[in-house]
Amino acid sequence: MIAATRIQRPRAMFRARQKLGKYRIERRLASGGFANVYKAMDTIEGIRVALKIPHANMVDQDLLNAFRHEVRLTARLEHHNILPIKNASFIDGHFVIAFPLGEKTLHERLRCRMSLTTALHFAEQMLDATAYAHRQRIIHCDIKPENMILFPGNRLRLTDFGIAKVAQRTVQGSGTGTLGYMAPEQAMGQPSLRSDVFSLGLILYRMVAGQWPAWPYEWPPPGHAKMRGRVHQDFIKFLRRAIEPVPRRRFRDADCMFAQFQPVKRKALRHAASKKRRVRH
Repeated sequence: MIAATRIQRPRAMFRARQKLGKYRIERRLASGGFANVYKAMDTIEGIRVALKIPHANMVDQDLLNAFRHEVRLTARLEHHNILPIKNASFIDGHFVIAFPLGEKTLHERLRCRMSLTTALHFAEQMLDATAYAHRQRIIHCDIKPENMILFPGNRLRLTDFGIAKVAQRTVQGSGTGTLGYMAPEQAMGQPSLRSDVFSLGLILYRMVAGQWPAWPYEWPPPGHAKMRGRVHQDFIKFLRRAIEPVPRRRFRDADCMFAQFQPVKRKALRHAASKKRRVRH
C-alpha cells in the first residue's frame, strides 16, 4: 500500500548501467522540474522502455495518493495515439512509471523540415488522441511537442495524461502548464477543454507555418505569409479559430476541432497537389 511505502529522499540522478528493480538504466533522455526520463532495459521482458521517475523531494503522501488516482485514470485511456503506461510501482523507494520507448519526440522532429503531408498526418493523430480524452471529460493541461512521442511509421502517441496535472500541483503560481504552449486563460489558472484546443492549434500552426505564434497572439502571427502560400485559406481559418485568445471563439473541445479538421485537411492536400501541377506546367 502507498501509505506503508518508504519515500526516499533526494539523491543524485541514476547512472548508466545502474539497476532499479528489473530495469537497467542506459541513459537519461530528458530532465524537467518535476521528473527525469530514462531509457532503460527491462531485463525480464528483454525490451527497452522509458522510465519517468519524479524527483524524490517533490513526492509526499498527498501527491502519492493523487498519483494512484491519476495512473488509474490514464490506464483507462485505450487509444492507438495515446501512450499507455506499462507499469507504475515503487522500486527501492522511488515512484517509477514505465512507458513504451519511442524513437523521438515531436519536439525533436520539428528541428528538421517537414512536408505538408507529414504535418497533416501528425495533426490528425494528435487531434484524434485529444478528442478521445475530451470525450472522457479529461483535460490534458500540458499539450506540447515534448509530450508527443513518435514511433516507427510516423505513428504519434500523446503522453502525460493525468501525470501532468499531478505535477502541476507542486508548482506555485496562478497558472499551470508550460509557457509558450498554454492558452491565456490557463495561465490565469482557469484551464478548460478549450485550453487544450489552443495548445493543439499552436502546434499545428508551427508545423505548417514553420514559426511559433507568441503572446499576445495577435493575428496574423509570424509565418502567416509562408502559410498562405502553402495551404488552402479554409485551413488558415481553421487554425485562426483554434488559437483565438478569447476561449468562447474557439472550438468547444478537441472532438469538435477534429471533426472540422477532416474537410480542411482534404482541401489543404488538394490545394498543395494543384500547386505542384501548376509548377510542372
